[in-house]
Amino acid sequence: MSKPRQSRICLIEDDEIMGESLCDRFALEGFQVDWLQTGLEGQRAVSNKPYCLVVSDIHLPDLNGEELYAQLLKEQKMALPPFLFITGYGSIDRAVRLLKLGAADYISKPFDLDSLVEKVHQLCPLAAAEPATAMAGSNALGISHVMVEIEQSIPRLARLANTILVTGDSGVGKEHVAQLIHQHARSGDDTPFVAINCGAVTESLLESELFGHEKGSFTGAARARKGVFEQAHGGTLFLDEIGEMTLAMQVKLLRAIQERVIVRVGGESTIPVDVRLICATNRDLKKMVEDGTFREDLYYRIHVIRLRIPPLHERKEDILWFARLFLQQCVEANGEQHVISPAAEQALLNYEWPGNLRELKHSVERACILSHNPMLEADTFFDNVALASPTDAPFSAAPGTLADYLKSCERGFILRSLEQHRWHFGHTAEALGISRKNLWEKMKKLDIHADMEIEH
Repeated sequence: MSKPRQSRICLIEDDEIMGESLCDRFALEGFQVDWLQTGLEGQRAVSNKPYCLVVSDIHLPDLNGEELYAQLLKEQKMALPPFLFITGYGSIDRAVRLLKLGAADYISKPFDLDSLVEKVHQLCPLAAAEPATAMAGSNALGISHVMVEIEQSIPRLARLANTILVTGDSGVGKEHVAQLIHQHARSGDDTPFVAINCGAVTESLLESELFGHEKGSFTGAARARKGVFEQAHGGTLFLDEIGEMTLAMQVKLLRAIQERVIVRVGGESTIPVDVRLICATNRDLKKMVEDGTFREDLYYRIHVIRLRIPPLHERKEDILWFARLFLQQCVEANGEQHVISPAAEQALLNYEWPGNLRELKHSVERACILSHNPMLEADTFFDNVALASPTDAPFSAAPGTLADYLKSCERGFILRSLEQHRWHFGHTAEALGISRKNLWEKMKKLDIHADMEIEH
């Protein structure tokens, strides 16, 4: 199986010894590397080939890294990949200017090769983390443990289940899950996927939308029309917000599901339908059954297989993954290069996201529109929202230096991930995109120890 194109790195380095050393190490880490030795060669390569990352020395024989980056920004033919600059002590100011222009990071000479490799994996995780390969264009649901488990179950569900119930808050991506099931199940490109929001259609029109109508069956019915059951014949029908249906409509839906036949409004003959039915709701259907607002027989008929999609605040490790995915979509659509600042990333993690993925996507789009700089800061993502610092990161609550603040943020993030995975180190390391050994080292460095599970 070939590697995805995102696993290729562009290395711009004129020192032959360092260049060979970096190429060898990157190859051992699983990356493909194009090594160029001048700025102009690097500029041509980045302009014409897709890379997941550019690693460039600031000092080059023909032009410096700042000039190279500025010229690539000016071309704007395509969204630039992240840039990681290698700099000497005397060029720190230039590296900082590059960060303000939108470069991802820099590392100072002399550097530890392992530290450089760690930065490379952070900036180009697609080559190393299997769940993240979906950012290359597949339909992954996230990198959190619970979403990976759901995704792994989808091929089997698509093969064996004809009726599925998907539950979760508004905006968590229930329709996206339904589409993914359909894509795994379809036998051809023409297999239909038809979706309808039952809560967005008035009761008087819903029956016609579901089952269709005959010509002249009511005022305005100038011709016969197929409903969504007929439109989805041979494919998948997605009934969103099924809990909003009236009891009378639930009776008619139950008959269609049980007998797999429908009768158009104003018609008499039955029409057989063959559909995979996926229902979705953000309501507690079991409680509705107890309250008498949802039919018990319909509940058990659609509750054959249930997938619960947790809200975004329960799987915080997905927040930055999706934020970067949505950002990449904006970059590709608008042609403007943007990166999210570390402070903005922390603000995204701190926010509860009551609107879930839908709200996160809109926030990223808002930031790209409002920001005049390549670096997206926290205030561009939110409108009149208090951006609180992490309350569950007691370490260095009021840091006095940037290093202290970043250490506090990292400690809080790792603690939250450990708690979300019930202190299972393997699952936590996988969610963080690091090895178990790296997780242990970070826990030791940040004074996180296993007996803290009792304290929390």
